[in-house]
Formats: sequence, structure tokens, C-alpha cells
Amino acid sequence: MPSLKDLKNRIGSVKNTRKITKAMQMVAAAKLRRAQEAAEAARPYAEQMQKVMSGLAASSTGAANAPRLLVGTGSDKVHMLVVMTAERGLCGAFNSSIVRQARGRINDLIRQGKTVKILTVGRKGREQLKRDFNDLMVGHIDLSEVKRVGYDTARQITDDLIERFKAGEFDVATIFFSRFRSVISQEPTVQQIIPAVFEAPTAFSTIYSFEPTEGEIMADLLPRGVATQIFAALLENGASEQGARMSAMDSATRNAGDMIDRLTIEYNRSRQAAITKELIEIISGAEAL
Repeated sequence: MPSLKDLKNRIGSVKNTRKITKAMQMVAAAKLRRAQEAAEAARPYAEQMQKVMSGLAASSTGAANAPRLLVGTGSDKVHMLVVMTAERGLCGAFNSSIVRQARGRINDLIRQGKTVKILTVGRKGREQLKRDFNDLMVGHIDLSEVKRVGYDTARQITDDLIERFKAGEFDVATIFFSRFRSVISQEPTVQQIIPAVFEAPTAFSTIYSFEPTEGEIMADLLPRGVATQIFAALLENGASEQGARMSAMDSATRNAGDMIDRLTIEYNRSRQAAITKELIEIISGAEAL
């Protein structure tokens, strides 16, 4: 049975931990607001870009001068998986849920006889994946020094991917990230970005004529479209990370409070038992005299 001093030290330690988790919860709440606003502001732009490009793609697909980013290499033998996670932990299951999704896809592709290459964005995903798939990792994007994710960051990742695609390093590129739904809900998402995949085309291409040709416009827009998708994914990931961290720190703060209550009750009982024992000894000694 722990002594009174041990119990008192444990109570003090848990109280200090609760102060830390409460502070982290408040910081995550402040960051979440900005991250959520950025993610929600980017969604209409990304959706509109997809609509425009889906109409153009309907006319460009099958054309002799169709961009490779749209039609692909004609093979799906080599897959590049871009796994986006956080640079830091203490955000619940945020990182592990994305990695779990990526790990499942990696194993499926390997069973199908495909070649898999992994590009990680964020330290936590890299740490988890390198344990089992270190030989498959071909690159890492370090965002530890990036205070606020901007379009330049997405453009850097896009340029790297497109250069690798042009060099024939892969046939299909897929990104893994978490889409923000609410503070308590983040949805792990898988999205193919190369070759570009669009929703069913609308009547957009029948209303407008384009100059220069649809193929030439697509050649210019596709890299921007890939960068836009990656940028949107980074923003969604940022909001999801802060939402998950806020929820995790809130749970940790409440759990610490419950532990303090239990330890306080145990401390009071032990203290009362010690006082009762001393009284019994005093009374017994007095009666013996």
C-alpha cells in the first residue's frame, strides 16, 4: 500500500499533468478556428476547379495530344502513395488512422503484384511506416519548420511528384489524408491525383468553346489542379489534426481530474486509517498504565 507521501506526490504530479493538457487543449482550440476557416474557404475553390477540369477532360480524353497527367502512362504497375500526417503527436488516433488506411492499401497492392513507393509528408507517418516498409520509402517532406501551410508548400510537393512522374518513376499517385468534419469527427480519405480522376462530366463542354484547344488548356491547368488538391488536403489535415488534439487533450484533462479525485479519496482514507491507528495505540497504552 503506498504511503501518504507517495499518494501526495502522485496527486501533485497528476495536477501538473492536468495543467499541461488543459493548456494544450486551449492552444489547439485557438489553432483549430484558423485551420477550420482555411479548410472551409479552400473547399469551394477546389470544387469549382474540379468542375471546370471535368468538362475539359471530357473533350481532351482520347485526343492525340492529351496530357499524360490526364491519361496516365497506360499502366498501373508502379504506385506512389503520398501519406500526409502531422509532425507532432498527442492528437488521439489522427495519425494512426491515416497510417492504417495507407498500410492496408500498401498490403493490397503488394498482394496484387504491384510495385509500391511511399512519399511521406509529416514526421509521424514516416516513423510508423518505416518500421514495416522502410525499403519502399523514396522521399519525405519535412514540415516541422512550416508555421502555417500555404500554397507554396503544396506547390513544392506537386513539383516533386510531377518531376518523378515525368521521369517514369511511377504510374499512379494517391494521397492519404484526413478530411475535417467536426471537432470529434475526422474522416481518413484516399484520393488519386495522377492520373487525374474527375466526376462524371456535365454539359459544361457543350456550352463553351475554348481557345486554345482543350488539350492545351488542360496541359496548363492539370499541374495547378494537382497542386490545388494537395493544398486542400494539407488544409483539411491541419484542421483535422487540431480538432483531434483538442478532443484528445479534453479527454486527458477529464481523465486526470477523475484520477485526482480517486487518489484524493485514497489519500484521505489512508490518512484517516493512520490517525485511527495512532489513537488506538494511545488509548491502549493509557489503559495498560
